[in-house]
Amino acid sequence: MEARTNRRNGEFHFVRKEHLKLDDLRKTLGSENNYLFKNEIIPEYPRPEIHVSHLKHDTDKNGLVGIKESGGFMNPFGKPKFGKDLVWWGLVVGGEELRSAEQRLLQETYPDRTEQPVQDQQSFLGKFASSLAFKKSSMFGSYRFTFPVQELLEAYKLKICDGQQPVMRVYQTHLYKQEVMYAVLVHSPANEKRFSKYPLLTDDPNAVCCYKDGLFIWRPEAMCETHRYELVQNPETQQMEARPWHTYEFYVWDNVGIALHVEEGKLLEFDRDRLREKLKFCEQEILPHVKVRFDDFKKAEETVQSLWREERDEDPSPQKKDEDPSPQKKDEDPSPQKKDEDPSPQKKDEDPSPLQRDEDPSPLQRDEDPSPLQRDEEQDINEAE
Repeated sequence: MEARTNRRNGEFHFVRKEHLKLDDLRKTLGSENNYLFKNEIIPEYPRPEIHVSHLKHDTDKNGLVGIKESGGFMNPFGKPKFGKDLVWWGLVVGGEELRSAEQRLLQETYPDRTEQPVQDQQSFLGKFASSLAFKKSSMFGSYRFTFPVQELLEAYKLKICDGQQPVMRVYQTHLYKQEVMYAVLVHSPANEKRFSKYPLLTDDPNAVCCYKDGLFIWRPEAMCETHRYELVQNPETQQMEARPWHTYEFYVWDNVGIALHVEEGKLLEFDRDRLREKLKFCEQEILPHVKVRFDDFKKAEETVQSLWREERDEDPSPQKKDEDPSPQKKDEDPSPQKKDEDPSPQKKDEDPSPLQRDEDPSPLQRDEDPSPLQRDEEQDINEAE
């Protein structure tokens, strides 16, 4: 394995061109990582298959300003060196995804279940979803953009690939002190020769990660981080349960990173209103080795309102000019239609919708985008049912 320090000064080991499972990592690394070699004392835990339809990109204030001003996502370093021109995204896994994964796991384990075991089965998977891969908090900044996988890849196809289908490859396996990250590389067919040394990401049923039918499929190697429960299977009743363990133990946890290759001079562009719509606030995940400046909610809200207000003040669209009568007319006699639609048109233009926390999306956003915010309402699927 090779060693490297990332741009946030985090040290890690990595293997190129492979997604190594934990057993393979142990053989490759030797005994250098204490967490990785706790496998013999860790209780049994589930290994579900999770289907993911949304991706998230977390950033700090400087990154947010850059994304807003450019109108999209690009190489933030301005250097063509490979590795510096990747825009990283993470999988969004919430209550809906966990419930589906739980049912899939039960069906695969007990394919001949009768109606009674199905009715008696209690939710259990949420108790094991304790790693950062399932939390709403962020290690990388207070501002989170969340997009459907298909929308993001379609934009990448049009803006980066000149209308051709993007290519996905097995990029690297990263091993930090307690985290394993499986990196998937997405690039334009124009760079086929440059990246041909990396294996294509295939629909392998044994792979940690693959892509199929508009979804990323993730099969976690270690979903718990802190183990407090033991998975108990009962073949007679055809049921599974999370039984409290007599103690707790820290272990490695894994996740998947999607690295979109954006060359210097290219931009993964979105409409600025769409960027604002997909932007939410996220709380900080406090980790000693992550040195990122976070904003509190009030500061973040002020920043977002200021950024999007500037665009409205500087360049109101023709539609808004037509829809927006002068301030005098607004004050003196707003039309009945405007009263019904928006009692304060002036406020609407000056101040876009308030920045939302991860815990309180609007009903419309929940319908359009089951983002990490939905995890706050349904994080513990055992209680939800």
